[in-house]
Amino acid sequence: MSRNLTLAVVISTLLLAGCASEPEKKVTYHHHPNTPLISAPPLKQAQTQPWSLITENAARDNGIDQKLVDAIIKVESGGNPAAVSKSNAIGLMQIKASTAGRAVYQAQGRSGQPTKRDLRDPAKNIAIGTAYLRILQRQELAGIRNPKTLRYATIVAYANGAGALLRTFSRQRSRAIAMINAMTPEEFYQHVQDKHPAAQASRYLWKVTSVYRTI
Repeated sequence: MSRNLTLAVVISTLLLAGCASEPEKKVTYHHHPNTPLISAPPLKQAQTQPWSLITENAARDNGIDQKLVDAIIKVESGGNPAAVSKSNAIGLMQIKASTAGRAVYQAQGRSGQPTKRDLRDPAKNIAIGTAYLRILQRQELAGIRNPKTLRYATIVAYANGAGALLRTFSRQRSRAIAMINAMTPEEFYQHVQDKHPAAQASRYLWKVTSVYRTI
């Protein structure tokens, strides 16, 4: 073997050894973890919402379907904790301090109602909103047996009140619950579309249900 050929083989061997020993490049990110500087598999966390851990904890503590909480947040505020409606509903779940907020405080044995500052805090807002869903399901809508029908009823009651919903069946609560239990979920859904006096009720049920199905 010639001297030039031998030298070329040695250089090639050293280059290959250097490449093999080069440390693996780490993926570095911009300020947002969903935009890597170099390509990388999408992170599972990128598919979750910023408030997912809060809704998970609140839903577990209150025995409420987390998907329902997340769907209501998306419809109510689009995930904006600073959102305030014309009727002064505040935060992610658009809580009114004097109604849902006061009801939750009373159920917890507390006096008064949450402040605007409380309701602008995402964790407190979600905790209060989810506790209110529990009140609707365990008290005002108690007795509805089918879980899907109960979810539909909870959605409507969250927007327009449980009393207004039950009165579309009967002024007597026990009879209204019995009539609801005689229906399929699909029949109940259609009843709300046809019979609820507030046009918002049917639209809200459709919106939240549509988002719920995508989660």
